[in-house]
Amino acid sequence: MQTSTAKPSLFSRGSWPEVRRAAGILRKETVGGLLLVLAAAIALMWANSPWSDLYTAISQTRVGPAALHLDLTVAQWSADGLLAIFFFVAGLELKREFVAGDLRDPRRAALPVAAAIGGMVLPASIFVAVDASAGGHALSGWAIPTATDIAFALAVLAVISTHLPAALRTFLLTLAVVDDLLAILVIALFYTQSLHSIPLLLALVPLALFTVAVQRRIRSWWILLPLAALTWGLVHASGVHATVAGVLLGFAVPVIRKDPGGGPGLAEQFEHRWRPLSAGIAVPVFALFAAGVSVTGAGGLVAALTDSVALGIVAGLVVGKVLGVLGATWLVQRFTHARLAEGLSWWDVLGLAMLAGIGFTVSLLIGELAFGAGSERDEHVKIAVLLGSLLAATLASVVLRIRNRHNRLLCEEEERDVDADGVHDLYGGDVGSPVEPTPPTPPEQQ
Repeated sequence: MQTSTAKPSLFSRGSWPEVRRAAGILRKETVGGLLLVLAAAIALMWANSPWSDLYTAISQTRVGPAALHLDLTVAQWSADGLLAIFFFVAGLELKREFVAGDLRDPRRAALPVAAAIGGMVLPASIFVAVDASAGGHALSGWAIPTATDIAFALAVLAVISTHLPAALRTFLLTLAVVDDLLAILVIALFYTQSLHSIPLLLALVPLALFTVAVQRRIRSWWILLPLAALTWGLVHASGVHATVAGVLLGFAVPVIRKDPGGGPGLAEQFEHRWRPLSAGIAVPVFALFAAGVSVTGAGGLVAALTDSVALGIVAGLVVGKVLGVLGATWLVQRFTHARLAEGLSWWDVLGLAMLAGIGFTVSLLIGELAFGAGSERDEHVKIAVLLGSLLAATLASVVLRIRNRHNRLLCEEEERDVDADGVHDLYGGDVGSPVEPTPPTPPEQQ
């Protein structure tokens, strides 16, 4: 018997069910990303128009019961309330990836996890290096350039009509999933300024009831929504950012159905229902009230570019993300003796790493938490995030457009392979026959 000496490959296609699932998610996120870009553009034009006072007035209008400490501004509701939906969907996706997706396999998880960690450590390090001598609270913004906005990145791909092979698209999605997990941990651990233990402990009660209900496959909105809202309210009152409640609620939903032949699991059903609301309404509305910043006048673009915090953010997004993602990928390749999947080159990885430098939703949120919403430095953060993301998107577009013709041929080849046998090689090795799709995870692994 001959033993295969083929090296393992990076950016292999993965199982066909995973490729198909990722493609469906990316299509929805692309539409949401285009809405996100549109909302950000409207916010910028509105904030720099003669009607800027109206924009400010709407953003600062308070809505909600003061007795429950929920008399928040419209901008705060968009950040604390609507983004909880975004993080709920992120929690569903995270659990699904670790229970039934590619991240359950350490071999497949190694690359996106390493790239996500590198894409956080390097931007943060560059930010700290730039702002080390700034003094004051400048260093509290260290986490701003560490987040990748998958929706914004996909919108850029849609605008420039660039083809990406399935393996790179799936890697970008998985990288964003791990990136979201790291961002959630950062927000919970480093941006909780005051902690009130009683509301936090009380939040465990509705969270536990919600968990029991979904584990029993209860789908009634009149049961689940009040429990989710109560959990969110108590987490908000505890001082922990309310979006963390969304993640915890997402983690509570079971991924695997009890009856293997009974249709999709509850997490998949919830994700199907809530992702359009997250991508189509929650995130664009947040962008509408978070991206509105004046780029003219004394406190505009010129002032921001003299602020070391803004410079650190731009450097972190444009340089740090590239070095982090590309460097981590090279280290994985170096220590595992793997090779890039057939047809891919390091130019593709470079373009993908540049695309990861597009930070928006979570970056703006962390900026508000670090420096206070509406503060002068928060305005500089918004300008820096927009400028850094624009530069990263431009550079990524140039590299990916150069490779577009080659990648289009790869995509066409993938389509022919799917039409031929409907499955993909799991690890990209030189095999003589198709690899069967990954078997379903046993029902007890929830």
